[in-house]
Amino acid sequence: MSATQEGRVKSVLSGDTLILQNKAKQERTLSLAFINAPRLQQDEPGSFEARELIRKLCVGKIIHFRVLYNIPQKTGGGARDYGIVFLTNGQTLPDLIVQEGWAKLRDDADRKAESPQASELLEKLTALEAHAKADGKGVWATGAKHVQNVREIPDSKAFAEEHKGEAIDAVVERVLSGDRLICRLMVSPAQHVTTTVLVAGLRSPTTARTNPSDGTSQPAEPYGNEAQAFVEERLLQRGVQVRLLGVSPNNLLVGEVRHPVGNIAEFLLKEGFARCTDHHSTWLGAEMGKLRQAEREAKEQQKGLFKGNAAPQRSAAGETEATVSRIFSADTLFIRNKTGAEKRINLSSVRQPKPSDPKQAPFGAEAREFLRKRLIGKHVKVRIDGTRPATEGYEAREMATVTSNNSNLALTLVENGYASVIRHRMDDSDRSPIYDELLAAEEAAQKDQKGMWSPKPPKQPSYVDYSESLEKAKRQLTLLSRQKKVPAIVDFVKSGSRFTVLVPRDNAKLTFVLGGIRAPRSARGPSDTAEPFGQEAHDFANKRCQQRDVEVDIDDTDKQGGFIGTLYVNRENFAKLLVEEGLASVHAYSAEKSGNANELFAAEQRAKEARKGLWHDWDPSKDAEENGGDYDAAPATNGTNGTNGDATHSKAKMDYRDVTVTYVDPTTARLKIQMLGSGKQNLDSLMKDFANFHISSANSKALPQPPKAGDVVSAKFSQDGVWYRARVRRNDRENKTSEVVYIDYGNSETQPWSSLRPLDADRFGMQKLKPQAVDAALSFVQFPTSAEYLAESCKMLDEITYDRALVAMVDFNDARENLLWVTLIEPNDASGSGSAAKLKSLNAEVVSEGLAMVPTKLRPFERAAGEVLGDLRKREAETKEERRGMWEYGDLTED
Repeated sequence: MSATQEGRVKSVLSGDTLILQNKAKQERTLSLAFINAPRLQQDEPGSFEARELIRKLCVGKIIHFRVLYNIPQKTGGGARDYGIVFLTNGQTLPDLIVQEGWAKLRDDADRKAESPQASELLEKLTALEAHAKADGKGVWATGAKHVQNVREIPDSKAFAEEHKGEAIDAVVERVLSGDRLICRLMVSPAQHVTTTVLVAGLRSPTTARTNPSDGTSQPAEPYGNEAQAFVEERLLQRGVQVRLLGVSPNNLLVGEVRHPVGNIAEFLLKEGFARCTDHHSTWLGAEMGKLRQAEREAKEQQKGLFKGNAAPQRSAAGETEATVSRIFSADTLFIRNKTGAEKRINLSSVRQPKPSDPKQAPFGAEAREFLRKRLIGKHVKVRIDGTRPATEGYEAREMATVTSNNSNLALTLVENGYASVIRHRMDDSDRSPIYDELLAAEEAAQKDQKGMWSPKPPKQPSYVDYSESLEKAKRQLTLLSRQKKVPAIVDFVKSGSRFTVLVPRDNAKLTFVLGGIRAPRSARGPSDTAEPFGQEAHDFANKRCQQRDVEVDIDDTDKQGGFIGTLYVNRENFAKLLVEEGLASVHAYSAEKSGNANELFAAEQRAKEARKGLWHDWDPSKDAEENGGDYDAAPATNGTNGTNGDATHSKAKMDYRDVTVTYVDPTTARLKIQMLGSGKQNLDSLMKDFANFHISSANSKALPQPPKAGDVVSAKFSQDGVWYRARVRRNDRENKTSEVVYIDYGNSETQPWSSLRPLDADRFGMQKLKPQAVDAALSFVQFPTSAEYLAESCKMLDEITYDRALVAMVDFNDARENLLWVTLIEPNDASGSGSAAKLKSLNAEVVSEGLAMVPTKLRPFERAAGEVLGDLRKREAETKEERRGMWEYGDLTED
């Protein structure tokens, strides 16, 4: 008998045989003395239970053993050792397995009991076997159902489908390589399946192999043996859970193999002993992201397969904000940053429907339109994922992740079947950070037959070009001129005032020309020269109109078949915007013909006064000379000179301003109005920056000290939760609250000091943009003093002005009170003469409803408008007679 030795149990071949390793990783086989257990390889009854008893006690643990005797082997010339194993819990083998009835004494056992210790052990085992027999334990049990083990699956695919997603308890019997295991799947207590399982989500290097047919050997790939040893040390004969996902092209089961401490794939990747593979991404779902992160860590630390390879450098630039200026295709778009620079980007990891594929090509236009509707002119966030180098016929392209309203655009396209996912090389790092989600979305879209995966091709839009000839244009003009504000899409910008537009509901394609203005001509080619400010006008039109949804009113045609009319972008007349920026001049004759003359002349005057564009060197004295009048640098003040100022006001040039009413004061019925145009655009831009500023937690600090009356602060409006610029009107120091007025809108409310924030004056102060809420009052009307009727008046004003673009005819600018006296009219009514427009005004509507009256004391400018006063008094008399509004109980003025 030898001395007691120590070893680590690598595996258990059966209920009576163990494979041991010493500290140098050298292996030896040790069989348990005097016994035979059922053979596992032959699936003898009880073989699994016998092996399991020892496996659970020994595998991976350090044990002590003593060799009692050796038996020479028939092949190999060696001898097998037989002995005793001492477990750490105090139990010994073979005593335990015989006691449990899972092994029998060998027939020749007595011949090997040569020493006193061996004889003593044999006597003990004989007694234990007798007790196990008597108790009907283990192999001595009668009628016991033994485990059935299937080693060949007739239909791997059907088996995988049947058990897909189930967490099946298993034992890893062999480790063939880092990603290939032979597992005993315990499908049920009585039914086991022993088969090869591929570890999902990765590919590890191959191990050394020998071809059995010719004996040739193939060396291991780098780190192949290390990967196998890594997995073997952790999983061989360990209890695991296998979640089947599918089958490989070779009909091998693919699954997720989980040890109690986690997914073995993740640990293998972290050590650099494998690479991620995309083939199983859709099966793994979110788990694939963890595997890619593990691989990324190995690359960064240059472990294993990535040793000596520099980690791929991601773009240092973070997420930037931009505006989508043009959609080239479903995977390519043009963006414009805050400085106005435009560049082309491609969406990472996705491809538009292939033009070369007969099944996908018909969906190209539909996919592009799908993206245009959601993106054009919208603010997006862009993160560059990498750059695809230039190749023959293709320039270098930036690949980017683009999000809008926290929605990834590439994912949205793939989900709806309007893009497919690019299959990257395994070493291609310029891929989308949500690549696995894209693959899953593509699979779902294919299953649901969405978009280009549908068996039915889409209906192709067919546009008829009615500007192809003057005859076709005139025929179509009759139909289009009857319609107002026809929905259209700007397909191409030819110049500042000339466009190609599509009218989807009529399948019409038109050349559209802005009426009432003349924009300078832009260069038509590299050899052509643009007129002054022609390119600026073209760029402005591109920025505001390209691929936008617009509305058009068509009035006439030109000699080339172009359609002349008004184009509305976001409900604003684009010709007016162009004129207001000094990028076009008013063509008087056509402006009068279009009915937009007053609006356009007012816009041109504002551009002149601001010295914008074409009017950068405007001299007002020259205009006066051309018009046959004298230029007076200091006009009469407030219209009070002469006979009560009547002459001045009767000759004064009408001042039209596009406005929107933002607030009606319930105590006075006076208004707060915003001027539409550049000021409104600047406010919209400031509000977007303002909102982004307050998103950051770094900008959520409270006021450093109690506010003072007149301080300008940031305040969150209680009704919509949005931050606005506000001025402190008064303070309640006892309750620590302030009444604040929102300076760009005119409304007010009381806010606790804790809800106010300091205002960054350099970025958002009044020097950056003056308050946009302008005080105004309705001319020619006097509101009731009764609180009840005043409330009704204010309610009506709210209803007829809410969210509407109006034209304010400024009748008088009271500089002392900083107040504009205005007549509010509909934009379409601004084309007539001043008096005619005032007869259709909102001021007149309020009087007609009995919610205002003609003032008893008229202001000078009001006395000059005899026609208007006559109409209002007539309306007032009718209202009194019909007992409407404030006149319901009779004439209030009789007293």
